[in-house]
Amino acid sequence: MYTHDQVVPDANSKLSKKEQVAQMFDDIAPRYDFFNRFLSLGIDKGWRKKALVYVKEKNPKTILDVATGTADLALMAHQMIKPTRIEGIDISEQMLEVGKQKVKKANAEKVINLTVGDSEAINFSKNTFDAVMVSFGVRNFGNLEKGLSEIHRVLNENGRIVVLEFSKPKNKVWAAMYKLYMKAVAPNLVAAFGNNKKAYQYLNDSVIAFPERENFLQVLEKVGFKKSFYKALSFGICCIYVAEK
Repeated sequence: MYTHDQVVPDANSKLSKKEQVAQMFDDIAPRYDFFNRFLSLGIDKGWRKKALVYVKEKNPKTILDVATGTADLALMAHQMIKPTRIEGIDISEQMLEVGKQKVKKANAEKVINLTVGDSEAINFSKNTFDAVMVSFGVRNFGNLEKGLSEIHRVLNENGRIVVLEFSKPKNKVWAAMYKLYMKAVAPNLVAAFGNNKKAYQYLNDSVIAFPERENFLQVLEKVGFKKSFYKALSFGICCIYVAEK
């Protein structure tokens, strides 16, 4: 059990982390994409493209997108990599509904399939996918090791996992600015639009508790991955993690 496994959107709730996270994302789903672009100034799209470069290196034909949300990464992978099949899973039905509309609009329904799914019990056989990707989702796993072990199971031999996740800048000036933005500015901006302030407070809390950089590589290797490395982006605001089965 890691500290981040115990970070929840509402400490007073009797629901499990998984249930709380699903409920939280169901609540913010209609405006999730807008706030992603707004709060990141659109930088998150560039981060996703850079992460997909590492997915593309393996020329995967089958891809699993865990915690797919509104299918941003799946749609980008469809355009950049052109695999024959992308399966996207998420615990939030409302996020998936938004994603399905985007997939339909992009005429990508023959390639991208979105279903309700749990990272800790992935409903696919072992050795099914050439690549698995997760963007800003591993922090939400109720049990980090179990979720990563499941990803390892469904990957083909020599398959690759690519994770994109927030991290804390190491530079003191950037770290101070980042802390102020994540702890005070972003949640209050969201609240001003009448959206779920707790969701973005949870975002900050889960980033602080997450075992980032070298610590996350150790977790990946503990569950069986090899050749792991990471690349920091935008002064360390987020990192791309790469490993192989």
